[in-house]
Amino acid sequence: MASKQIHAKQVLTPIGWLENAIITIEKDRITNIELSDKPSVNEIKVLPALIDTHIHGVMGADTMDATHTALDTMSRFLAQRGVGAFLATTVTESHEKIEAALIQVKNSIKQGVSGATLLGSYLEGPFFTATHKGAHPQELLHAPNQLLIEKWLKLAEGTLKCIALAPEYPESIAIIKWLSSQKIRVMLGHTDADYSTTKAALLAGASGVVHCYNGMSGLQHRNPGVVGAALSIDNCQAEIIVDGHHVHPAAVAIAHKCCGKNLLLITDAMRATGMSNGDYQLGKLVVHMQDNVVRTDEGSLAGSVLTLDRAVNNFAKFTDICFEQAWLHASYYPAKALGIDEDLGSISINKLANLVLLNKRNELVATIVNGKVVYKSKEYDDHYFC
Repeated sequence: MASKQIHAKQVLTPIGWLENAIITIEKDRITNIELSDKPSVNEIKVLPALIDTHIHGVMGADTMDATHTALDTMSRFLAQRGVGAFLATTVTESHEKIEAALIQVKNSIKQGVSGATLLGSYLEGPFFTATHKGAHPQELLHAPNQLLIEKWLKLAEGTLKCIALAPEYPESIAIIKWLSSQKIRVMLGHTDADYSTTKAALLAGASGVVHCYNGMSGLQHRNPGVVGAALSIDNCQAEIIVDGHHVHPAAVAIAHKCCGKNLLLITDAMRATGMSNGDYQLGKLVVHMQDNVVRTDEGSLAGSVLTLDRAVNNFAKFTDICFEQAWLHASYYPAKALGIDEDLGSISINKLANLVLLNKRNELVATIVNGKVVYKSKEYDDHYFC
């Protein structure tokens, strides 16, 4: 295959913006980045494609549908929002339905999807407790079980990348240590654990917390809770949903000041994303979407309809940081958190060509995954490749 080149006005690299640079792509990887003596005729910026590490569904499709069509729908929609890779996330359901979803993710990875790369699955439930259950059915929640997890890991054949659990169960610390030894990422969520229990879980090998502030014991001055641990313990990865509904802008700014590069933008998006107001299925529950907020009958938030490109813009606004720095919290830092930064998350020689092209208004023009254009806007011009 012949090499392709993109001559851009700006390219965001690990050392900052390069002005008037040419990126060379051969097959699926970046093989060269060089500055040009000739000014770029294109008013485009090239940035690393975004990575959504926690997403359930979009456009009426959901991971729990356990179909290739659903996962491909997610893949294509995400590419339209500048996302180049994602983890398909489950919800608490019967063991049989969870297993079907894990098997389908494995099979869809083998088959291939047509937009953003499907990196694997993220098990969110059933290992939670009831106090902060959110949209997880209480009757299906139970303690983590090593034999069950071993079965699910075997079914997934290496594609189950992340497991969420509540650390207050007696079995949790031992299971966290075991999963950490197996190189499986563990996140703490939907939990009423206190600060000391959360700290013990993080020291045992848990990577961080599921959607910080939501689904967990809050920060109080005599009881710091899960939030206090997330904001104060070094290297705790903290997911956060920056839609303006889940977390107050000031709390987002506090989390950023405390967590820095360990703050990871996620969407937690569910099947109502990209759809109109109405009722939607989330696992066993029927939830209600009105004016971009999804809730259960009890009034609990039930995922979001956020897209990661909007999250970046919101994050820059809420924290008063520049756009390109906000972008890293949805690209490079998630790649680091997943241990895939040798291939994804930034623009460097030998990395996969997972890129987005933005115009001067920071609007998406194209998404490139593994060297192929998988989404192009009406503004896209083939002459971007020289």
